[in-house]
Amino acid sequence: MHRPMSPILVLVSYHQMSIHQFKVKSIDGQTIDLADYKGKKLMIVNIASECGFTHQLAQLQELHEKYGDKLEVIGFPSNDFGGQEPKSEPEILDFCQKEYHVTFPLTEKVKVKGRNKHPVFKWLTQSSENGHMDNKVGWNFQKYLISEDGELEAMLSPANPPICEVVMAWLGE
Repeated sequence: MHRPMSPILVLVSYHQMSIHQFKVKSIDGQTIDLADYKGKKLMIVNIASECGFTHQLAQLQELHEKYGDKLEVIGFPSNDFGGQEPKSEPEILDFCQKEYHVTFPLTEKVKVKGRNKHPVFKWLTQSSENGHMDNKVGWNFQKYLISEDGELEAMLSPANPPICEVVMAWLGE
């Protein structure tokens, strides 16, 4: 007697990697281990020194100073839009410190789009990586809001200033 095959149930556990899995090279050649920020919110921003939004560095620094106990801002310099970051890494660091008194962490210059996109931006822009949403970096100063647990919570367009109602609500202010 032939018995019909019973269906097989396969349970797949799919755990999204958190942002805390990444280590990135800082602008001065050190290592930034994002696991060091567990328990803090992160705002990740692609920056450029010759962009119309460059003035946002002042508000990013203000957030860093005022909310540093619960928020870390990390700037990722990139030349992917309009050639607006032509400077070398030492020049970027000098510019950010002299013009905007930046003390929040800056990474090495990275690609935020295309085939050679930095792994952090691959994670930020692909739902298969971040478990939340697909998006693309549209211009300099796009902001990604990451929870204390390392999960992507929101993306803000470059036109949104760093200090806005959405960010204040996210910070619990």
